[in-house]
Parts: sequence; C-alpha cells; structure tokens
Amino acid sequence: MKKYVFLTLAFCLQTIYINAQQAIWGGAPIVSPEINSDNSVSFRLQAPGATEVKISGEWMPFKNNAPGFEYMKNQDSVWVYTTGVLPSGLYSYYFTVDGMRCNDQNNVYQIRDVATIANIFIIGGGKGDLYSVQNVPHGSVSRRWYTSPTLNIDRRITIYTPPGYESSDEKYPVLYLLHGMGGDEEAWIALGRAAQILDNLIAQGKAKPMIVAMTNGNVDQQAAPGESALGLYKPIFRLPNTMNGKFEESFPDVIRFIESNYKVKSNKENRAIVGLSMGGFHSLHISRYFPETFGYIGLFSAAIKPFGEVKSTVYDSFDETLKTQKDNGYKLYWIGMGKTDFLYKPGEEYRAKLDSLGMKYTYVETEGGHTWANWRHYLSEFVPLLFK
Repeated sequence: MKKYVFLTLAFCLQTIYINAQQAIWGGAPIVSPEINSDNSVSFRLQAPGATEVKISGEWMPFKNNAPGFEYMKNQDSVWVYTTGVLPSGLYSYYFTVDGMRCNDQNNVYQIRDVATIANIFIIGGGKGDLYSVQNVPHGSVSRRWYTSPTLNIDRRITIYTPPGYESSDEKYPVLYLLHGMGGDEEAWIALGRAAQILDNLIAQGKAKPMIVAMTNGNVDQQAAPGESALGLYKPIFRLPNTMNGKFEESFPDVIRFIESNYKVKSNKENRAIVGLSMGGFHSLHISRYFPETFGYIGLFSAAIKPFGEVKSTVYDSFDETLKTQKDNGYKLYWIGMGKTDFLYKPGEEYRAKLDSLGMKYTYVETEGGHTWANWRHYLSEFVPLLFK
C-alpha cells in the first residue's frame, strides 16, 4: 500500500516538475483548462507512467452530494478529456491519478471548501460574467476584528463596502451574509464570489449600493483556519456548538459593531439577513428571535432544525415567534432550494408551516442540489430585491 501511494504521489510531483521545466526553458506549455469556441472545455494532464487518470467536475451528474468521474484518454503521456457544451458559470474540478487526488498543475486558480482544494474556471456569456471581475467600479473587501461580549472573545469578520463608500457621506443599508457548515468568514468571498456579484449588479443598476457583513458562524472559532492564534491546522466540517443557539444569541454583537463603525441606516427596513444551509438555519432563527430587526430574510437550502438534542431558549416557542415576526411585518421572506437537495423535504415541511401561519414568502426552486452553483445563483437573484 505504501509503495502504491508513493508511486502515485511521484506521478503528481513529476507533473509539477515537467511543467516547471517547460516554464523555465520555454517548452510548449500545456493548456488546461482550455475553453473552446463552442463552450466545451478541454483538460490536459501530463502524467507519464500513470495507468488511469480520471476527472471530476461540477458539470457532471451528482451522486451522494458529489459529482461523478469521467476517464481521461492517454495521448503520449498527456491525458486529455473534453466536456460537452457547458452553460455559462463557474465550475470546480480535480483529477485522480491511479486513485490519488491531484489538482491541475497548469491552472493556478483554486478555491478551498472546508479542507478540500479544487481548481476552478469560468465560462462567460451569462452567469459567468456576473461571477467575473469586470471593468466596472469596485467595492472594497476588508477583514476586521470585533469583540463579542456575549461570547467573551474577539472574532474576525469580512466586510464588503460598495464603490465610492470611502468618499461618500451617504448612509448605506446592510446585508448580513452567512455561510454554511464547514465554512467561515472567507466562504462567501472565495466560493460565493460575493464581491464580484455585488460589484456587477450595482454597476448594472440592478442592486442598490450596500454594505455586506460576513461573519464567522462557528461560535467556537475566532476566525477562519490559519487566520487565528491556533495556527495552520486542518479545517474540519462540523465544529462544536455550531447549532446550539449561541450564534443567534450573540448576533446583536455583530450588528452593534457594524452600526458603530460604518455609515449605515440603522433600522429594520435597511437590514437584511440571508444564509446558506447552516447559515440559512441561522438566518431563520435570528430573524424570528429578534423579530423587529430585519426587513429582508433569505434562506438558501436552509436547515430548519438543529442537529441532535439542543437545549436553548432560542429554539423555543417556534410557531409563536414566527407569528410575532409576521405581525411585526417584513418586506421580503425569500426561500431558494434545489430539487435534489438533501434538505428538500424539511424545507417543504417548513413552507407548509409558513402557509398554515399565513406568512407570505417568495419561493424559488432550481435544478441541482446542495451546491455553490445554486447559492451563487440565489444571491444574484436575492440582492436585486433588497432595500426597495
């Protein structure tokens, strides 16, 4: 087994070495990925001695919440695969060489999702244009630290300010944008392309300029892996105390920090909260636990109930607090869900509850499941509806 792993690792390292030599000595570079004129995409990996190379990408059919594999063809030690025509969008992918996962050494563009690194590419002409940096005015993205008295720790937050914020005397509305389980305050910026989406929608006149606050939803974590005094540790998917009510209880600390340090409009009509998966769960419960705080609420592929047995007053009187939220009024309650999402059934049951309470909501159902492809799309649909 050790010999097998060593040989497979050697293939990946040899690929890196060959590509480095090409760059130094001016040899013909391998192009991968190559987006063809018909929006098919060709991938190439130089792996001499490999007996089997496969590719897995987000455009492939999903099974057990993950995309499948396709075999690549060996052409003189360069393994090649070409997709069919792909719709505009952002896609991630990776290779396996004789069973061992490898990234594309010819593609420097990568993203981290929890502890997994994958390559990405963008096909333009549609959604992909919204996720790309365009020649438009750009907002700023900063990382700040704030004190949470409720949790008795300092915590890191990512903040997007719109183009012209620094030189303007205007006050802005705020969108609180929450990540899912395994994510952190970097997730929406890196995986969700939030800054690009906001820049482009604002430039097109489809969204109002707004501040976007993206805090860390894991109360046991001060900051994203590698960004705190804990050092360079391996990220894990589920941290302790992720859905025990503490994040909801402490959320006013986030609002106070934003409203004390930024030029914002501090009322319900100018606050929105939205999140994906666990972040959708947090958005649901924060908005009903503080029913006079948010005028706009969004749930993207949201979990509805905490995992396991949890004792917290935050989750008590569920129907009663929803009714209070309804009676207090809100501008928009927006729900997005993929048809094959593993949370589809709980979401369906939650909508039935809202129906029984007479709570109005907007529901958008899409193809696909629990994926960033859906969540980026939902954000691009949700943001233009805010602060009207």
